[in-house]
Amino acid sequence: MKKTHYLAGIALLSATAAMPTFAADECTLDINSNDAMQFDQKELSVPATCEEVTLNLHHTGTMAKNVMGHNWVLTATEDMQPVATDGMNAGADNDYIKEDDDRVIAHTEVVGGGESTSVTFSIADLNAGDDYSFFCSFPGHVSIMNGKFNITE
Repeated sequence: MKKTHYLAGIALLSATAAMPTFAADECTLDINSNDAMQFDQKELSVPATCEEVTLNLHHTGTMAKNVMGHNWVLTATEDMQPVATDGMNAGADNDYIKEDDDRVIAHTEVVGGGESTSVTFSIADLNAGDDYSFFCSFPGHVSIMNGKFNITE
């Protein structure tokens, strides 16, 4: 390959990398969970311009959902532990989420190893700069499987 073709290719790749992403991409988030009781990210962010956000949860492990299931739950940070505690009492049939819990902004179903799930939710009533957290409400997971959810201006 000629040196000029190589340099032109690098310039094109650099320009493409610097291009802004489309709103649909900014409003879609992916997060992985595993058999070691971990999310692969401790912080997720979306711009305030998103009307709706889609969160895709992937369980990259192999263990069944009744043994090492995971979900993704979004609440105000101050509500995280109380929602998780109430979720334990709600049980597996309710994906460890108390029915009609107004503190829950969004949540997925519980999935096991090799499974994925999604939730789409509005952020119209949420404020940039407020304190939101995501977590897994499977019993005993909240203390390790949690992170910050940010809405940026």
